[in-house]
Amino acid sequence: MTGGKTLLNGIDEGITTLVTTKLHGAESPELVLQSVRNIFPDFEPKNESHVKPEFGKQIDISWSHENISLNLFLSKLKEQAILDTALDAMSINLKEDSTTFEILRQASLNGKIAFNIIDDKPLGGVIEISLSSPDLVEWLEAATWHKGRDIIPRNVNDEKMMNSDGDSATWY
Repeated sequence: MTGGKTLLNGIDEGITTLVTTKLHGAESPELVLQSVRNIFPDFEPKNESHVKPEFGKQIDISWSHENISLNLFLSKLKEQAILDTALDAMSINLKEDSTTFEILRQASLNGKIAFNIIDDKPLGGVIEISLSSPDLVEWLEAATWHKGRDIIPRNVNDEKMMNSDGDSATWY
C-alpha cells in the first residue's frame, strides 16, 4: 500500500496475463515493439524477430509475453480518466474467469490507451490483452476504481455498461 491506496499491477495478485500483437505485411517491427513497450515496458516477445519486410516478401509474425505487469497500463487509464470505459471494455468479453480485449497500437505509439471496438480491424493493428483469475471480476472492479464510484457505483456488466459497439448506455 502507498498512501492508503493499493497499487494493482496483476503481478502476484493471482492474475494471469498474456499480451499479444501480430505483425502483418510491411509493418515495421521496431515501431510495433515501441508501441507495445509504451504501455507494457517489460514486453519481451518470446519469438522476437527483427526481420524487416522486403519488397515482395511480407511478414506475418505474432509476438507475446506472459505474466507481464499491468502497472503502466493501469496508470495510463487513470491519467486519461477512462476508468469506467476501461471497466466496460475489459469485461465485455468476460467468460467465467477470463477476458480478452484489445487496445489500438496507433494510440499506444503515442503513450495513450484507446480500446478497440469488437470485430473492428483498425489501421495500425492492435495489442490483445488476455486476463484470467478466479477473482477476475473483483480485480477488474478494484483496478478501475475511482472516487466517483462512491457517488455512482459501477460493477462489471451493470446497466450502465457501454454497448458492444462502443456507444454509451443511457442511464440516470
